[in-house]
Amino acid sequence: MTAFHATKVNKPALRAYRLERVRQQLRTQDCAAALLYDPLNVRYATDTSNMQVWTLHNAVRYAFVATDGPVVLFDFHGCAHLSKDIETVDEVRPAVSWTFFLAGSEAENRVQVWADEIADLVARHGGGNRRLAVDRLDPMGLHALQARQIHVAEGQSILERARAIKNADELLAMRESIDACQEGMRRMRAALEPGVTETKLWSVLHQTNIELGGEWIETRLLTSGPRTNPWFQECSHREIQDGDIVSFDTDLVGPNGYCSDISRTWICGERPPNDEQRRLYEVARTQIRENIAFIQPGMSFKEFSENSFRLPAEFVANRYSVVAHGVGLCDEWPGILYSQDWDKGGYDGVIESGMTMCIESLVGTEGGRESIKLEEQVLITESGAQPLSDYPFEDHWH
Repeated sequence: MTAFHATKVNKPALRAYRLERVRQQLRTQDCAAALLYDPLNVRYATDTSNMQVWTLHNAVRYAFVATDGPVVLFDFHGCAHLSKDIETVDEVRPAVSWTFFLAGSEAENRVQVWADEIADLVARHGGGNRRLAVDRLDPMGLHALQARQIHVAEGQSILERARAIKNADELLAMRESIDACQEGMRRMRAALEPGVTETKLWSVLHQTNIELGGEWIETRLLTSGPRTNPWFQECSHREIQDGDIVSFDTDLVGPNGYCSDISRTWICGERPPNDEQRRLYEVARTQIRENIAFIQPGMSFKEFSENSFRLPAEFVANRYSVVAHGVGLCDEWPGILYSQDWDKGGYDGVIESGMTMCIESLVGTEGGRESIKLEEQVLITESGAQPLSDYPFEDHWH
């Protein structure tokens, strides 16, 4: 297996491509710069990483990306050395945080210092444009920037659109993540036997990911037997029984920081699946197969929603939250809803060549004993969808 430190990815080329994608979107939206707090957006624009999960809930790290100017990374105390070899980062400064944890009663003073620094960067590098795209900001920071005549624009959509189209370097980085994920799945399968707990089985994937240079797993979605229905229960200390269905969703952020979002369903033990397990599996497998064959570049999100595989009526109540979604450093734009959900939450757009997406299926009857969860990660090409993962399905069940 290829570990993170032994990656074959051309990192300078990867960084240059991603940074230019961000700047293209900033130009399209007439923004002078972006101010990024989401660790995944910071990672995308700068390829720097520091305590990614911790900084998801502690606003202590951010990046200023000028549309035509420098990239200034504001990092946590004592962490400037982490970015010294990243050529797309022009300057590293200490971050100013006004979170109550770090600022306490000094928060109001700290936010003024922070806003002065950001406003100065906009003035220096914006060419008179004071429109700043921000992905995440609390009211105190927003008000401080507005008081300095900074026009704060919505930035998450800019980054999501930038991240949507992958080049060859990104695809290689993603494939290395998928390789690590699938090795973890193979080790999980080898460890699956009657009596193993759900949590013990799930830990195999975590351990393999870390060993091979991966970073974290976003969920705990592995369940067995009656805990597979309804879905979205997290793994427990339940001992998996002979003949139980085991369904899981990897949601793994692996080597290079890329997500491997793959779902499979297995059976525990040596006995063959029963007729109901086969029936459920065949519906889910057909949905995955037909939707991969159907999705095409140039197709609208709504067209895919309305014309993709139709779940039989008995499975509609337990349908998954989306029929397909984008994937990159994590689950990304777009999220394409089932036609039944379109009016209350669907939005349109166009599927493009170069997008990487996950095709989803969840099949179980309302009140039934078990559910089948399948998901395949694909690349959208000019000729259709190309699977990026090659871990086998249980096609021998039927």
